[in-house]
Amino acid sequence: MARVGMIDFFDYRPQLDRYRDEFDAAIARVLDSGRLILGEEVEAFEEEFARFVGVAHAVGVGTGTDALTLSLRALGVGEGDEVVTVANAGVAPIAAIRASGASLRLVDVDPDTLLLDPTRLAAALGPTTRAIVAVHLYGNPVDLDAVLDVASSRGIPVVEDCAQAHGARWQGRSVGGFGCMGCFSFYPTKNIGAFGDGGICVTDDSDRAARIREQRMYGFHGDGFAHVEGRNSRLDELQAAVLRVKLAHFEADLAERRALAELYASELEGAPVVPVSGSGDGEHAYHLFVVRSSIRESIQAALEEARIGSAIHYPVPVHKMDAYSFLDRPGELEISEQASQEVLSLPLYPGLSQEAVGEVGRVLCESPGGLKSSRP
Repeated sequence: MARVGMIDFFDYRPQLDRYRDEFDAAIARVLDSGRLILGEEVEAFEEEFARFVGVAHAVGVGTGTDALTLSLRALGVGEGDEVVTVANAGVAPIAAIRASGASLRLVDVDPDTLLLDPTRLAAALGPTTRAIVAVHLYGNPVDLDAVLDVASSRGIPVVEDCAQAHGARWQGRSVGGFGCMGCFSFYPTKNIGAFGDGGICVTDDSDRAARIREQRMYGFHGDGFAHVEGRNSRLDELQAAVLRVKLAHFEADLAERRALAELYASELEGAPVVPVSGSGDGEHAYHLFVVRSSIRESIQAALEEARIGSAIHYPVPVHKMDAYSFLDRPGELEISEQASQEVLSLPLYPGLSQEAVGEVGRVLCESPGGLKSSRP
């Protein structure tokens, strides 16, 4: 196999080149409209995204983190309440919960999927638990049947964190429409990523959608009068126009991601890594292709030497960070802690070539511990 040049961990430019004419037209349409905030593009994208998920309402907001915070507030979560989630999904869901005014309870993850473990969930629910944030990590859906069964038995709403899960499905239906609220991020690296930032809340509940609409703009009802305490968190017209282009092509881009993931699975045979398992009834959206290895530092060094990008999602579970050390409960989050020492994300995005995937596989198979590594 001919060797390729530098392989970036993420690169939006192949997708930009693919749809450049449509992006240019969409941006020009906004600039010519005379309306840059909460106009026709946001309204159209909200309608299109709601249909994509299969829900009645979608409300565009400033970030995926804001989507979580505003969704929790729309449920009435606040000071004195507790929200349950996982420790291995980065800072964003934790920051969102804290911004709602609630306290946190962390629950460990399944050792194979690294997703919220339903068998541990019931024990984590207490008398002040008011919501569960179920994170569909890496694009892999949580076992929604099991999580919703536990939640419904206690009358606790589930908010789906779909920041990494555009296109993921559970039993044939898009994630985001199972819980009472679904929250998506449009950070540039996401499966549907903006050329900036953005987020969206989805729900079938019209009252909750209305609460988010008023909260995203200072508590106004379109009259410049604050009826409730709100904030400034608006998806802007330019990003909405860009996202409409990406959404129109999303199924093809998603199929490309899945094909590249399938190729990785074959190319990595003999490499000292194990892909993180998918969930039983779920369809993975492959926001990230994540592997585990007990010799992560060595194989990441081999990739770096070969000029191949990689990343770690995430190197430190939140309860081990200074800002959130008050959440640490020794011995209760062992799987999350172990996984943080082993996970490694490989390049995966639309426009990544099959040759590049083959090169990543070759380097890993020849790295220390691989079947093709040199022997003394």
